[in-house]
Amino acid sequence: MTKKIRIILPLFIVFLGFMGAVLMIMLRPKIERKEVSFLPPLVRSQMIGLQDYQLTVTSQGTVSPRTESDLVSQVKGEVISASPQFASGGFFRKGDVLLEIDPRDYEFAIALLNDEVAQAKLRLTQEEGEARIAQEEWEKLGGGEEANPLVLREPQLAQAKAAVVAAEAAFSQAKLNRERTKIRAPFDGRIRSKNVDLGEYVSPGVPLATIYAVDFAEVRLPIPDEEMAYLDCCIDFRSEKPALPNLDVELTVNYGGQNYSWAGKIIRVEGEIDPMSRMVTLVARVKDPYGRRERSNRPPFAVGLFVEAKIKGRKVENVVLIPRSALRGEDRVLVIDSNSRIHFRTVEILKKDSKIVIISSGLETGEKICLSRLEMVVDGMTVREMEEGNPDSGAEEEIS
Repeated sequence: MTKKIRIILPLFIVFLGFMGAVLMIMLRPKIERKEVSFLPPLVRSQMIGLQDYQLTVTSQGTVSPRTESDLVSQVKGEVISASPQFASGGFFRKGDVLLEIDPRDYEFAIALLNDEVAQAKLRLTQEEGEARIAQEEWEKLGGGEEANPLVLREPQLAQAKAAVVAAEAAFSQAKLNRERTKIRAPFDGRIRSKNVDLGEYVSPGVPLATIYAVDFAEVRLPIPDEEMAYLDCCIDFRSEKPALPNLDVELTVNYGGQNYSWAGKIIRVEGEIDPMSRMVTLVARVKDPYGRRERSNRPPFAVGLFVEAKIKGRKVENVVLIPRSALRGEDRVLVIDSNSRIHFRTVEILKKDSKIVIISSGLETGEKICLSRLEMVVDGMTVREMEEGNPDSGAEEEIS
């Protein structure tokens, strides 16, 4: 009996376990199958609107004077006087005496030449009298024949007249040299540097100082030759009198941590294209750079300042402005259709910089473009939109 129990008990336990497993399988809850859903990517979009836009071209340059020259002496001598303005940075007006050279040698020359003029006139008077006497004697004794010029003293008279003219010319030259002992300013300007001072001996042609005009200042502004298309200006290297560009330009200077602006004009285009950089150089001019005719707290538009320039170009119509981040590749954008699907679109780009792209064709009013960067883009894929306003439609920020 005990032996049968030992055999039956394990079998019974196994049977109970099997039945429990079957029961658990039969009573388990049913698993419902659910399809996995993936949300389309969320992107920023922008509604397109056509608009008119004022193009600008940016450049940089350094302020330089309109006219700069060396002040030289035309006579020699010792410097005996100097104006208080004759110093580096000093301002002066046209006609101001900046230096004076010792005039005594030239005054002595004037006195001597004045005597020579008087003697030449005396000799001329004597020759005229002798010529008149010779003419009267020949009329009495010549018998009606034609007189020889030597007899009538015509050569001697001509020589006496020439001597008077030469003496008067030398006298005028001496007076001019005396006047030149006063070195006068040729224009309203400023002294960049001086080379002489009181007591020094100067010779003709030796630079006394470097001066420049202050009525205008100029800035050379190089721009890429292809950007000339954005300006109402052309280069005509064949014309002897090319038309002035007369373009408005805004020149900005950072001075003491603040930005100051001046209005200027592009007054000419230099006659060469740089063969290395392919740059065309425009020249901007600013009136009264030192503010001597106006009352202003801004600093002077001084020579040597580094400036940023925005040149006003032509106005374009019916263009689209988009952020540079919306551009895919060189000339494609992502357009979002009415079913929230995106498609690649090739556009024609008029101008672009690091921030803004100007599109001349390829987009229409009312269309939407994708502004977000997507890691993987498939033409026709669905997206979710987060529409943004058009930040460029009313913006005054100029493309450069």
